[in-house]
Amino acid sequence: MTARETPEPGTPAGARRPGFATALFLGRPETDPLTGPAGDPRRLQPAEERFLARLRDFCEKEVDSAAIERADRIPDEVVEGLKDLGALAIRLPRRYGGLGLSTHCYLRALMLTSTTHPALSELLAAHQAIGLVQPLLLFGTDEQKRAFLPRCVREISAFALTEADIGNDPFRMHTTAVYDPASDSYVLDGVKTWTTNGVVADLLVVMAVVPAGESGDGGMTAFVVEADAPGVTVERRNSFLGLRGLENGCVRLHRVVVPAGHRIGAEGEGLAIALAAQDTGRLSLPAVSAAAAKWSVRIARQWSAARVQFGRPLARHDAVAGKVSFIAATAFALEALVEVIARRAAAGDTDTRLDAELAKLFASEQAWVIADELVQLRGGRGYETAESAVARGERGVPVEQLLRDVRVGRIFDGSSEALRAFLAHDLIEAHRAAARGRDTGPWQGTADAGESPGAEETVGTADSVAAGEAVDPAAVGKVPRPAAAGEAAGTGIPAGPDASAGRHDAGLDDHLEFVARTSRRIAGELAAVAADSGPEGEGLDGRQRFLGRIVDVGAELYAMSASCVYARALGGADGSPAELADAFCRQARLRVAESLARLGENTDAADRAVTGHVLDGRYTWLEEGVVDVSVDGPWIAAQRPGPATGPSLRRVIRPAGTAKTARPSSDETTRRTP
Repeated sequence: MTARETPEPGTPAGARRPGFATALFLGRPETDPLTGPAGDPRRLQPAEERFLARLRDFCEKEVDSAAIERADRIPDEVVEGLKDLGALAIRLPRRYGGLGLSTHCYLRALMLTSTTHPALSELLAAHQAIGLVQPLLLFGTDEQKRAFLPRCVREISAFALTEADIGNDPFRMHTTAVYDPASDSYVLDGVKTWTTNGVVADLLVVMAVVPAGESGDGGMTAFVVEADAPGVTVERRNSFLGLRGLENGCVRLHRVVVPAGHRIGAEGEGLAIALAAQDTGRLSLPAVSAAAAKWSVRIARQWSAARVQFGRPLARHDAVAGKVSFIAATAFALEALVEVIARRAAAGDTDTRLDAELAKLFASEQAWVIADELVQLRGGRGYETAESAVARGERGVPVEQLLRDVRVGRIFDGSSEALRAFLAHDLIEAHRAAARGRDTGPWQGTADAGESPGAEETVGTADSVAAGEAVDPAAVGKVPRPAAAGEAAGTGIPAGPDASAGRHDAGLDDHLEFVARTSRRIAGELAAVAADSGPEGEGLDGRQRFLGRIVDVGAELYAMSASCVYARALGGADGSPAELADAFCRQARLRVAESLARLGENTDAADRAVTGHVLDGRYTWLEEGVVDVSVDGPWIAAQRPGPATGPSLRRVIRPAGTAKTARPSSDETTRRTP
């Protein structure tokens, strides 16, 4: 079981079959990659269920989430309790001291901890998804695994990549690692600005640029660095809009000596290592988003039934009913995404990179809308803190905290705008490869050689949408064709042996048909862009929003497909899963229609012109009559390498009763010697 969950090293992407997202954007959606084994898709192995039960019990009885929010810190005893449960090593193979449980179980654990308090899930995810565990499992040597992975059972790790001048562009990195052949070591210098877990980490994965030299071309490289090594200083603990309790800090590295044996992979492979770790790491945010949505359903149900206005419960008013329906249907879709992708990622035979990126994009965007709608549904109480409500004698429901906490999902781990651009670039390259009829690894077999899929199938109402005409959203992209035996009509997607009238989920066939024909529509749009743009992407800068809409449509189609597959897997005598899937798909189809319509009729060109005038100062008169309370300083601070100028704020987690000797406690500081 563990060998499949955490392969060593990971199966190369080119050797795995394409994920659902790949085929979707090439106009060939097949639900096979979304289908799991027979039986209840929610059921886990007994050992996993027992672990989750212990974790739930711990969260409910031992964690005071309100105290974490007030203190902006997770107590040491809570962190130690998570360690005792094995929560820092859920997927780590047993031979290294971990629990050896599945990706599926890991994501369920994040859902439990994030709804207890999101700082807990961030601590666990930053350690296991992008911290030391995943990079070493995928790229570490046997010696490195034996040396470091057992430590990850109780020691916390962090991934130090971001710098003040780096957003989604890691090639602006300034941290350097200079090789010293005399000592067979590297000397690291630089400043990492936002390092999650950096304040409490025992081990760091540091990304640094090795200058080209006699040893090779150099490039971005990953290193294992001891957090208490001479020259490592936590300069400050950062504070944010939400995620109170997050141990995120600025880490300075000054002449930090790292043995060559602590380099992960070869010189120049750092970016590939980071991206590979993110492949499964990106599923963390969809899981957390799904958990937030599921909690929102609970609060929306209880509150809108208890609150009476004008003689009726709140939810019985039509304007409110739409919000409750949206929250419930979207929560089901987000759970479906997490469940189907987690099982496929755990199998290890499918390239789920694009699937995970789409899921992250869709889930983080929808979680924000859900949180905003829940605040609106709660009214003034939604804007009030839970602590204030308790002081007034009412139930403390941290809805405003939810809004603050989920907002970061649209930024963390690749902003939504960056993900749309990255996905569009990969998809255009896929269409170019398909047009050339070349073997391209993970794209192989998703389109016929020499064909630009979907271009010839974009007819009827799809053409009307491209022209910006008003259309029936339910008919967008409709392409009539006879159904083959065993298919849901017009989809090319197997309907299953029990697809028949009278079933609770029979109506889902129409939604899968919509997915198939709209998939061909967006494939045609991408093929046209691929043919018109230059080989290096010339001409695409001015079409980012156009391509972003196509990506958003694909994300909706993915969520629709996952919802239908998941609803059928759940079954249910009362048909409730199919009802939620149908509701979500109907809502998604309206959003798809709007995005497709805006492909042909939009304000993109005019917006670029206005933006140019804003930057040129043409509208500075509009800024008059207000007070700017910003604190003066540079927009981007210059992070110059050099020795630390103050004490280290590193916090060391200790079991209760441990003597405070070798290292500083949470309230102590120590000055590093340069």
